[in-house]
Amino acid sequence: MSKLIFLLLLGLIAFLLFKGLRGGSRTPRRPRPRIENMVACAVCGVRVPESESLSRGDLHYCCEEHLKQSGR
Repeated sequence: MSKLIFLLLLGLIAFLLFKGLRGGSRTPRRPRPRIENMVACAVCGVRVPESESLSRGDLHYCCEEHLKQSGR
């Protein structure tokens, strides 16, 4: 009986080691999306990611037209 338990444990350990060496899961992990601040356009109020906005001073704009329209 103890031999059977020993062999089962040995088999389980071998299986877990083999699974770990193969990389475990077959589905590739997608990178997490980067979290970014959203800012409101000073003219129309549309919210855009800060990296896509046009800024002048502390104000942000959604497009070139609104930047020019602000007259600053």
